[in-house]
Formats: sequence, C-alpha cells, structure tokens
Amino acid sequence: MQRREAIQGYLFISPWLIGFALFTLGPMLASFYYSFTLYNVQTSPQFIGLENYVYALTKDQLFWTSVKRTLMWALLTVPLSMVGSLFAAILLNQKLRGVSFFRTSFFLPHLTPIVAASILWLWILQPDIGILNSLLAMVGIRGPDWLQSIQWAMPALAMISLWVGIGGNKMLIFLAGLQAIPDTLYEAADIDGATAWQKLLAITIPMISPAIFFNLVLGIIASFQVFGMAFVTTRGGPAYATYFYALHLYEQAFVSFSMGYGSALAWLFFAALLLMTLFQLWLQKRWVYYEGAV
Repeated sequence: MQRREAIQGYLFISPWLIGFALFTLGPMLASFYYSFTLYNVQTSPQFIGLENYVYALTKDQLFWTSVKRTLMWALLTVPLSMVGSLFAAILLNQKLRGVSFFRTSFFLPHLTPIVAASILWLWILQPDIGILNSLLAMVGIRGPDWLQSIQWAMPALAMISLWVGIGGNKMLIFLAGLQAIPDTLYEAADIDGATAWQKLLAITIPMISPAIFFNLVLGIIASFQVFGMAFVTTRGGPAYATYFYALHLYEQAFVSFSMGYGSALAWLFFAALLLMTLFQLWLQKRWVYYEGAV
C-alpha cells in the first residue's frame, strides 16, 4: 500500500520534476560546463579551464565596476525598503475603519510589472515635461535630469524600486508578523508606562525578528539581481553609474555572445550570493528570536 502511494505521489509531481530537469537543472549544469570553455555560440566550446574566472577577477575592469555599483545599490535600497515596509506595515496594522482599502492601495504598485513601472517613471522623471520636475518648479526648485545625471541616476532608480517594493511582499510579511504578536505583551507594557518607542524596541522588533531576517535575506538577494529597471531606463548609464552586475552578465552573454564567459560570471554571482546567505544564516543566531526555542 505504501509503495503504491509512493508511486502515485511521484506520478503527481512528475510534470514538475520533468520541467525542473529540463528548464532549470539541465541549463544550470550546461552553464557550469560552459563556464570552463571558450564558447560564443558560433563555434563549438573549447575547454580553457579557469581562464574565464581568472579574467573576470583580474582583467575585466567592468566586472569590478558592476560589482561596486551593485554593492552601492544594495546598501542604498535594502535598508530603505526594510524600514519603509516595516513603517507601512505598522501603519496598516492599526484597527481603523477602511484599513483594508489602504492595504490594497499600498500593494497595488507591487502588482505593476517592472517594465511597465519603469516606462511610467521614465515619463515622470523627464527633465522638461516630467511630473516630478514640474511639481518642483512650482515651489521654485529646478529639478535635475534624473536619469542622465551621474549623481542622480541611482537615487532615481532607487525611488522607482521603493515605489514598487515598499507595499509589496515585505510589507505583507511584516504585517503577518505584527498580527501574530500577543496583545497581552502590549497591555503589560502599558501598565508599566512604556512609551510607543519603548514598545517598538522591546516588543515589536524582537517578536518580528524572524520576519525581519527573512525579508533581509530575500531583499539582499533581490538587490543583487536588479536588471529590468536599469535595462529599460538607463542601460547602465550615464558613464556606468547604474551598470549593475546583472547588466554586465547580460552584455557579455547576450550582446557579445560570450556564453562561456557569461556562464562564469553567473557562477561567480551564485557563489557570492550563497556565501552571503550562509553568513546571514550563521549570524541570525545572535539576534533572531524564535518563540518557544530553547
């Protein structure tokens, strides 16, 4: 009976297993092999060992430029999105009439495809006819050329990212964590005369630390994968100010058709994300509180 149930179970998941093998595992293994080859689609792969990896780390200047820009992007957007999403979740956790409407309104930008959102913001950020600069002009401020300025291009992209992301999955996860906190903890704090700030630091933050950790891990991974928004709006410019790692990988693999080198860049990317995630998993023991854990 158990064997029959096991066979039935495998039959039910076989479509997913076949799809995973054909469209995920297979391409990953092929990419790993190509990363050790000189392969540009037009010619057959030639095994060159670690040369692609050595070239990326020692000779490709745009590699380090893209790494630097991606790190800057992560340092800029991850803290802002975490704080913004938590603040939005706290606001939307209030027991007020019509709060469901505001929760839906906050989440709607997250449903917008990143390409559509980028095109919308291209219009908003136009230096001469854009809405944002027009509003600034009404109060006597001359707005910059947002997406063509070396100084303002990355902050402009961060603005788009926050508009799309603050009311998204991070906010929902924080909201779920807030609603799981027992009211008795806040009632006891009120009896002790705790202020709102003290309750936030002593109760709210520790109790939702698993949600903070989860959002932090996924947020860092997502920040390193930024591509579509920069591809649509700036193409890595101006002067490589928004030339992120995923853009460099795309340029090498699908513009220059250096598939071998592009595969090596992808596996370096995977290794970096894996190491950062493992470090965060190790570090969580020092600050993440799990209720009921010994």
